[in-house]
Amino acid sequence: MSLARPVSPVLPVDEVFAHALRGEPTYVVTAGVDPARLPVDDWTRTADAADRVLVGLCRGATLDIGCGPGRLTAELTARGHVALGIDLVHESVHQTIRRGGAALRRDVFGPVPGEGRWRTALLADGNIGIGGDPGALLLRIRRLLARGGRVVVEVAPPGIATQRVTARLACACSVSAPFPWAVVGVDDVPRLAAGAGLVEADRVRAAGRWAVVLRSPR
Repeated sequence: MSLARPVSPVLPVDEVFAHALRGEPTYVVTAGVDPARLPVDDWTRTADAADRVLVGLCRGATLDIGCGPGRLTAELTARGHVALGIDLVHESVHQTIRRGGAALRRDVFGPVPGEGRWRTALLADGNIGIGGDPGALLLRIRRLLARGGRVVVEVAPPGIATQRVTARLACACSVSAPFPWAVVGVDDVPRLAAGAGLVEADRVRAAGRWAVVLRSPR
């Protein structure tokens, strides 16, 4: 008699992501692509030189969108910024607070403190992909900014076209419900920015990572 392999339970994305932040190997699974391990070690370390370049592009009160375990929120705070991290994952919020940063469990498309008054919105670690529609995300962020505010966006290198995918997170004990995501290459940023009424003000490369600064009208 053979025993069927147990089927991993399907859990909300935030619960599986919390497993990853607690150290369980976790993978992103998308159709037609080999699973890719989440780079949690990169997110849970302290800010490195490339991170400090990103933070150096921020001006004034900064909203760290999809803050994860908070290395950039903590770095912003250490530099004297008013900074708030927002994330849908409770564990992300807890880890950010333990690092000395301020964080709330919030959806960027829902109510956010300080709407219309943030000087900078930070989208690091590919978080321009949140929601699977970068144009809609930038439109939403523009409403969060003060007049003349900026968006600091980490993007993929030149030659990578924007892709919209449906993905799952998978670890040994569970798999997440599907969620939309996007990858944005630096070549597509001007088009996406224009659609949201933003303009590119700067473009920076640091240690193989690319970031673009977008500005809202004055």
